[in-house]
Amino acid sequence: MTKPLISVENLSKAYRIGAKEDIPDTLASAAKTWLKSPFKNFKKLSRLNTFEGTDTRNIHWALKDVSFKVQEGEVIGIIGHNGAGKSTLLKILSRITQPTKGRAVIQGRISSLLEVGTGFHPELSGRENIYMNGTILGMKKVEIDRNFDDIVDFSGIGKFLDTPIKRYSSGMKVRLAFSIAAYLEPEILVIDEVLAVGDQEFQNKCLGKMQDVAKSGRTVLFVSHNMAAVESLCTRGILLKNGSIALSGRVADVTTEYLKPKGSGNLDQTARFKSEDTLIRDIQLLNSNNEPTDAIATGSDICFSIKLQSDHPLSNLTLRIVLTTDNGIRVCNCNSRIETNQLFDVKQSAAVEARLTRQRLAPGKYLVAVGVFHHGEELQNVDPAFTFEILASDIFGTGLLPSSRKAVYLPECEWIFPGLPISSN
Repeated sequence: MTKPLISVENLSKAYRIGAKEDIPDTLASAAKTWLKSPFKNFKKLSRLNTFEGTDTRNIHWALKDVSFKVQEGEVIGIIGHNGAGKSTLLKILSRITQPTKGRAVIQGRISSLLEVGTGFHPELSGRENIYMNGTILGMKKVEIDRNFDDIVDFSGIGKFLDTPIKRYSSGMKVRLAFSIAAYLEPEILVIDEVLAVGDQEFQNKCLGKMQDVAKSGRTVLFVSHNMAAVESLCTRGILLKNGSIALSGRVADVTTEYLKPKGSGNLDQTARFKSEDTLIRDIQLLNSNNEPTDAIATGSDICFSIKLQSDHPLSNLTLRIVLTTDNGIRVCNCNSRIETNQLFDVKQSAAVEARLTRQRLAPGKYLVAVGVFHHGEELQNVDPAFTFEILASDIFGTGLLPSSRKAVYLPECEWIFPGLPISSN
């Protein structure tokens, strides 16, 4: 087996809450500090790892005993909720910060895109910043010269190339920053949430560029909250929870685990609505017999039953139901106000039903979110309220079942084969 490009062994990183470390900002000042007080600085370095004399209650472990290996050409998606340790891990791999314990061995040239736009000088023009920022990111001048026209074309800011950066909008800066980073040519590329910036058109453009990078055989570590992007780009996933690896393996399995609701289950949701100050008291999925269920066949009706209760009368209310796939793609948005041109009142308690007739969702798992609004102002939003599953069925009457979700919607398409011989199975 070939030697891994990245080998992370028992990596841990701790921070003192509320403490500030005196870190020199230049190599010269760092050398001067060590020459002045070598013994004092050695003791400080020792205390950093042992936390001698530190109240352990003030220690936060951003990472704890993280171990994994990355082979050449792998594209790894690193996911987790805010505070899970994703950015800390990437900063250690990029040599921006040092680990408290453990080590990370990296073979090959690594370039990082962690904070888009870092290194721009506001007084310099876009042209000058391309060269300066590219150098900061590790590109040689000959590389920048070779890719200069492509960088400008990708960014779409050619008209303002010789304008000082301080006159750029935030969106223009983001476009230029990603465009520079997109033409890095390292063996290992580390990317942190770059697809969360810019307008939708530019995000799609960025995603396409990232797919080209992944297909080129380079090794990529990709952090994002966009599960659709992670699944389309990555071959393997790592899920971080509270600084540790909760799951590592097939990207679809990892994203499914990440998107699981924090609630206790699909049907027993009563504990989520016990508080007397909540308006939504119960949400259920009903089958065609009006029985609670967590699975419906594709082609069947879906009925959402929502019970509301208030200790004072409420008027002019709107209900919204949002369905998303288990990898975060929004499927539909049902809005009682838009679809009926009516508002409803709740004097004390009320029961509302929303029915999707002969839904044509592809087989797979879906999440339901329910919100109540008063003249557009959100009163309560349960997200997610629960999950349910769409089961495959012979929706087309052919004796064949649709495959597990390759798309979200199964349209009723009319096929015509004029003058062609038809073979029977």
